[in-house]
Amino acid sequence: MKSVWSKIIGGAIFASVLTLSNTSVVADELTDRVAAGKTVRIGFSNEPPWAYPGENGEPLGFVHVIVKGALEKMGITEVEPVVTDWGGLIPGLKADRYDIITGGMYILGSRCENVNFSDPFGVFADVFVVRKGNPKNIHTYQDIKNTNSVLVTGAGYNIVEFARNEGVPSSSVMEVPGPTEMLAAFMAERADAIGSNFFAASLLVEKSDGAAELSDPSKLPDWALNWGGIGFRKADTDFLAAFNKAMGEYMGSDDMMSKVAEYGYTKDTLPGDGQTAYACANR
Repeated sequence: MKSVWSKIIGGAIFASVLTLSNTSVVADELTDRVAAGKTVRIGFSNEPPWAYPGENGEPLGFVHVIVKGALEKMGITEVEPVVTDWGGLIPGLKADRYDIITGGMYILGSRCENVNFSDPFGVFADVFVVRKGNPKNIHTYQDIKNTNSVLVTGAGYNIVEFARNEGVPSSSVMEVPGPTEMLAAFMAERADAIGSNFFAASLLVEKSDGAAELSDPSKLPDWALNWGGIGFRKADTDFLAAFNKAMGEYMGSDDMMSKVAEYGYTKDTLPGDGQTAYACANR
């Protein structure tokens, strides 16, 4: 699904990007693309309240509030949304189907090998969606493993990697395209728990008609707390530097906080002292 949002300020974009980025003799591909008057293509999947398409394909969600706010500071007021499955986001970026990933990815070492991440835009906790009353007492990956439960999550989600690292058998992890399919598997009792981030999991509980509740996220280990970042191609270093500067100016501003409030993003979600390099090395 593709559509165009807002308008572009051609010459101002090029000047702004070059001013905010580290000057180099040869600009990177994305900087050249913007300088040529082309749109910035943003790739994301349908992941409310992080990033999702509106009725006309416009990019909604708190991640897009932050991204658009930063891009506007760079003089960029037009983006082209490209919606795809979560598992196709990084391959699509590397294949040049879009220019940045705005879907709200955690900054993980395995992902840092394939893309460059922006500075963090927030810190987030994971949680499990379990049946009302939590009859299997599921709060951790070890609980999934020890109760022989089936965990459903999205293809390409960090939950898959975390479950594997915790020794949960691959036969106990069901991968589906996204939240709709995750909830369907849970409601059909093909899975005992859903693994997701706190924001998305809370929405799934709301949609369960009283059949589900959240596990206790505080019982997960510290490494289950993660920072989110915007993904860029490895070669687009100039544009990334410019974006980081612009996002740093927008992060936590009154304008940003007023616009992300409807999505549940609060001051507690701000990234604090979180650093991309640390997340790449330790997550």
